[in-house]
This record gives sequence, C-alpha cells and structure tokens, in this order.
Amino acid sequence: MKNLPLAQEEAAASESNSSAQGFFYGWVIVACAFTILAIAYGIQFSFGVFMPFISADTGWDRGSLSVPYSLYVFVYGLLGVVSGRLTDSLGPRIVLTVGGCLLGAGVILMGQVHTLWQLYIVLGLIAAAGMSAAYVPCNATVVRWFTVKRGLAISITSSGSSFGMFLFPPIATALIGAYGWRRSYVILGLLAIAVFAGCASFIVRDPEDIGLHPDGLAPREPQPGDEVRDLSFSDDWTLAEAQRTSTFWLLNVIFTLTWLVVFMPMVHIVPFAVDIGISHFLAAMTISIIGFAGFAGRLAIGTISDRLGRLPTLGLCLFLQALAFFGFAMSSALPLLYVAAAVFGFSYGGVTSLFPALVGDFFGRIAIGAIVGFIFAVAGSSAAFGPLIAGYLYDATKSYHAAFVLSAALNLAALLLVFALKKPGRATS
Repeated sequence: MKNLPLAQEEAAASESNSSAQGFFYGWVIVACAFTILAIAYGIQFSFGVFMPFISADTGWDRGSLSVPYSLYVFVYGLLGVVSGRLTDSLGPRIVLTVGGCLLGAGVILMGQVHTLWQLYIVLGLIAAAGMSAAYVPCNATVVRWFTVKRGLAISITSSGSSFGMFLFPPIATALIGAYGWRRSYVILGLLAIAVFAGCASFIVRDPEDIGLHPDGLAPREPQPGDEVRDLSFSDDWTLAEAQRTSTFWLLNVIFTLTWLVVFMPMVHIVPFAVDIGISHFLAAMTISIIGFAGFAGRLAIGTISDRLGRLPTLGLCLFLQALAFFGFAMSSALPLLYVAAAVFGFSYGGVTSLFPALVGDFFGRIAIGAIVGFIFAVAGSSAAFGPLIAGYLYDATKSYHAAFVLSAALNLAALLLVFALKKPGRATS
C-alpha cells in the first residue's frame, strides 16, 4: 500500500482491520449515544405537546410557560462547559448516569408542579442540568473513538436527537390521552433515568482504555510525502491552548450566529403557518417535516463531509439554512412552506453533526469534551434568545418577515466567516 494516496491507504487498512478483528466496539458507543440523545431530545421536543394540557389544567398562559422553557435551553447550553470538562476528567459513564438522574428527576417533578415558580426550578434548573449531560458527553466521546470515519459516526450519533423529535410527540400524545399529563411526565422521567443509566454502563471514554485504537486501526507513523497527517497523530490541544488561537474564537462566533436563531422555527413556524391561512393540523405537520429532514441531514452530512471536507460541507449547510429562512419569509401557501421546512431541517441537522467532528479535526481528542463544551455553552445557550427575538419582532411589526430575514442574514454572515477558518498551527520557537 506504499504507493497509495493516504486516504486510500487508510480505507484499505480499515477494510483489512475489519475483516481481521471483526466488529469494532466504537459502534456500540455510537448506538448507546444515539439512544441517549433520542430519549433526551424526544422528551425535550414533546414540551409543545404538553403545553396546552398544562395550560388548561393550571390556567397559566402559553407565554408564561415559554419563559421557563427558554431558561431551560439557556441553562443546559451554558452547563455544557461543565459536562464537557467532567467528561474529560471523570469519563462519560459517570457524567451520563448522574445527568440521566437529574433529567429524569426534573421531568418527574414536572408532573408535580402547582405554582409557576416551581416550573422554573424543576424545568429551568434541574432538568436543564441533566440535559447538559447529553449532547456534549455523547458527541465528545464518539469523537474520541473515530478519526477516519468521524463524520459518519457523528452523523449517526447526532441523528438520535432528530429521531426522538420525530418519534416522541405521538408517544407523548398517547400517554397523555391514557394517563393525563402529570402521570405521563412521571413515566417519561423514569424512562430517561433507565435509558441513561443502562446505556452509560456500556460507554468507555477512550478506545485505548480497552486496548483498542480509533476506528480500530493501529497507529500509523506519517510517511515522507504525505500531504495530510492522520488525525490520530495530530497534536492534541488543551482548552487553554485552543483559547489562544483565532480558530477557536471564530468557531464560537460562527456557531453563535447560526444557533441564535435555530429554535425560532421550532417555536414560531406553526403560528406563522396559521397566520397565512393554513389549518392547524397542516401547520403542525411543518414540525414533523423539520424533524424528518433533520434526521436525514444528520445521517447524510457527516458522511459527505468525510469525502468533501468539513469546511466546504459546513459552508453548504449554512447557505441552505439561509435559503430556508428566505423561503419562510416568502411563504404564502403550503408548498413553499413545506419545502423551506425540509431544507431548514436538513441543513440544521447537518450543522449540528458537523460541529463536534470539526472541533475534533482542529484540536484533537484529549480535551475534546472541554472544548466542545465551551463552544456549546457560548453558542448553544444563545438559542434560548432566538424565539424571544422573533416574538419581539412580531409584536413590533405584526409579522414574522423581519425575524426570518434577520435569521437568513445571520447565517450568511456565518458563511462568510467560514472562509477565514483554518486548522490552527502551533507557534514554532
């Protein structure tokens, strides 16, 4: 294989390794992470299903219920930096188990609230703390297990959240019909605790901990003439070292710009659709389209990025996301709305799956939890403000047009910044 290009040599080595060693345990890590994210995000995105029943039972209006939910999004994003550091130091098994207990306890207590301030505590703090131990630990651990097939592995892992978003609303509806909203939250909370703890027991932080290597491949020393160095041999960066690079802060800005508005359609697209004359049922289907397309985007984009390159693929996703927001702004009937929703879901799913893979490519594996967690804390927590901004602009203009155009502009700004991104290099003395 000496005369093969590096990428082909890696692929050949991977195939040879698979046949020689059999199944690679890294795919067990991926399956467990997928399952955890499906449960966590499935419960999260079911809040809209519960909201009318909570409102009817307690008398709290939907505006009042939206504020603790925004607090929840902000807190779980912000605490990503904590869960990331703990994943690096203690390992994902402990972090996921404790996080599952907190998330489950918060969800169970959701069924016991009788005053609005209690909702701020159990949803905005307890459940949010548990949720922070889902995205970052799962994706950071998968990054540690893969280099050659990192995009594919992250795609499968992150698609769990879209699968949960697609699967859980009808499950929640059936549970509420059978048991009422309070008992349904108890059932979902117990499910979260059981799944997190069960899956976490199979998760190992590093392949080296059980005598393996990333992708199941033995380390390979770089050869003269290699244009690209194998990622498993690139220099690993600590969080402090990464923070001294312009690449790190540029990543923070890019993902903040795009994630600031990413929850805007999740909250406001249904009332927007009703405003333009679409029935409530067909308007609600827009969310299902976003979820299904997001599942497809997460599965496809990571694999595409393994071949096309992470940065060109990220640029493509940001362009498509801007196009989708322009499509929302121009929608006056069902066909364009559904097309825009599908493009948005696909591109949003793609950006989410590219994020941890790109960080791993740039900064290595050793502190991936801390670095992913820090960026997620900065950029992910900003998503809490998008729906509030859209609501303010709607109240000011009596239209969502300005909110959608602003969202498109922010994604185009993020796209322009991608052209300035490059792999960081260490200063030579």
